[in-house]
Amino acid sequence: MNQTKLVSSKELQSEVSRLTEELQMRDQLVQQLSQELFRLVKGNSSFVPAPEVSDRHQAQMQAMREQLQAVEEQVGFYQEQIAERDAEVYQLRQSVQELTDRSRMLEQVVQELPGVYRQKFAERIEPIKEKLDQLQKENRQLHTELQSVTYRLAVRSRKAKGLDLPSVDETDDRGIQMPSFGNV
Repeated sequence: MNQTKLVSSKELQSEVSRLTEELQMRDQLVQQLSQELFRLVKGNSSFVPAPEVSDRHQAQMQAMREQLQAVEEQVGFYQEQIAERDAEVYQLRQSVQELTDRSRMLEQVVQELPGVYRQKFAERIEPIKEKLDQLQKENRQLHTELQSVTYRLAVRSRKAKGLDLPSVDETDDRGIQMPSFGNV
């Protein structure tokens, strides 16, 4: 265990000394670069502007500031227009969406209308059909009664005129029964 502490301690000391050397080398490089930069700035005479050049630069700067302000105003104006148009586009999209939804709903209603009309027609026609069936049944019954009454009247009128027809019993000798129209 002591050996690992010694080994790691030796390794740490060597790492620290290596990093110290690298740091010193970097400090020297920074020092050299700063000296070189100072020498270049000091040796460059155009680095410090002359007063007449400075005035010209200031005039140019003022003109550039004015141009920049005009451009900023234009940008602000265009941004307002873009914002207004974006709001318009948003409203139009909302309207389109609402109209599309309504159109779909109306298409669905139109597609369902024939079925609804058929159902309503069937509901309305059912009582009429029942009434028609009842009237047809009554009509058949009345027609049958009319035939029976007509037959009886014909028989009576023949008897009254002396044209008597042979009578037929309801049951024949052979056991055949004749239909009766009286109960219909």
